[in-house]
Amino acid sequence: MMIRMEYGSIEREIHVEATPELVYEVISTAEHLRQWWPDEAELQPVPGATGVISFGDTSTPSAHVAQITVAEADPPRRFSFRWVYDEGEAATPANSLLVTFELVPSGAGTLLRMTEAGFRAKGWEAAVLEEQYREHVSGWDYFLPRLVEYVARLVSTP
Repeated sequence: MMIRMEYGSIEREIHVEATPELVYEVISTAEHLRQWWPDEAELQPVPGATGVISFGDTSTPSAHVAQITVAEADPPRRFSFRWVYDEGEAATPANSLLVTFELVPSGAGTLLRMTEAGFRAKGWEAAVLEEQYREHVSGWDYFLPRLVEYVARLVSTP
């Protein structure tokens, strides 16, 4: 029996031991993003603002640099951005992936719901779609726990 995956979106929920206000800062500002996700980030958390994030040493060809466009900034509830689109193009639902962070107060902490959508809309051929989806799943499974650890360090620092 063949199992057909849709590769439509990635959804994760994690609990963060910090207020939604602090978690919002950690997911939306460049200086905090650099601590748990990309190696470098240039970004203003304002709808329509464009920036860049990069993974790896940007002086080498193996570095991965991605444009990013803020879609929504509603502190401390919701932050979303589009990425994975071609340089020189404006991000649209047809040519980019949309990452949304929703923050819900939960006890003394925050429930962070992350969704990355738009994989099918990119129009990738099946093999590319499957590879991109898998890479992003493993990426979020690696980076989201780093966010939790980073916030824990922030909160415990007097």
